Amino acid sequence: MISIKEVSYHYIKGKEILKPINLDIQEKETVVIMGKNGSGKSTLGKLISGIMKPKSGKILIDNLDMADKKNKKEIRKKIGIVFQNPENQIIFNNIQDEVSFALKGLDKEEIKTRIENSLEQVNMKDKRQEDLYELSLGQKQRIMIGEVLAKQPKYIVLDEPTTMIDSKGKEEIYQIIENLKKEGYTIVLITNMAEEMLLADRIMILNDGQIAEEIRKEELLNKLDVFEQYDIKIPMILEMIRKLKQEGIEIKVTNYSIDELVNQLKEIVKR
Repeated sequence: MISIKEVSYHYIKGKEILKPINLDIQEKETVVIMGKNGSGKSTLGKLISGIMKPKSGKILIDNLDMADKKNKKEIRKKIGIVFQNPENQIIFNNIQDEVSFALKGLDKEEIKTRIENSLEQVNMKDKRQEDLYELSLGQKQRIMIGEVLAKQPKYIVLDEPTTMIDSKGKEEIYQIIENLKKEGYTIVLITNMAEEMLLADRIMILNDGQIAEEIRKEELLNKLDVFEQYDIKIPMILEMIRKLKQEGIEIKVTNYSIDELVNQLKEIVKR
């Protein structure tokens, strides 16, 4: 479990970015963090991943305190982060060199196995011999996710991973996230993309450096006004279901997928 206790952050002589935050993220849970630019969501992601240190409070990863230097190595094994722009993370031209970068100290066979497995997880195994810089932005981002997966972390922070990617690339990454959820990874997804809230078990809305709202996936249809209150766009499928409800057509969905909606409408037509 990731446990965030009274964590705050501010720059030296600067604005307070995060006011004291308390949040527990359970194992195998996907938590989406949303909010307007400047709300503190990316700062929170960097604190969770250990890139930045809180000014007050503490963060525990499986009861290991991030502030304790003796836990640093163990925590690094447990958690990885992927950023918005994959080109800022690339070190090597060669894909295998890139993915194996964080695997120093392992024997050759273990490194080979991890490269194979991680590239398969992100559907990039067929590209392993290509020049990384010649790939599309979406493919580069999948390689960055693969590099994190090669470390076999328990927790993954995705900091706006699809912001710079086209719609096809977004869908490919959404599918990877769905697969990782099924495999039991704990995921923290920081985003401004409306559709990405549908990947969550829980959604945290940050406003002015604080958790303003906590919404579970099953509550989405009853909380659409909350998203509007914080100027967060609502996914198209939720808008469709809301309009159907206004017309007296009740739709019961759990995954909020187009297929699920179509099947519900088919059942209604049959009645």
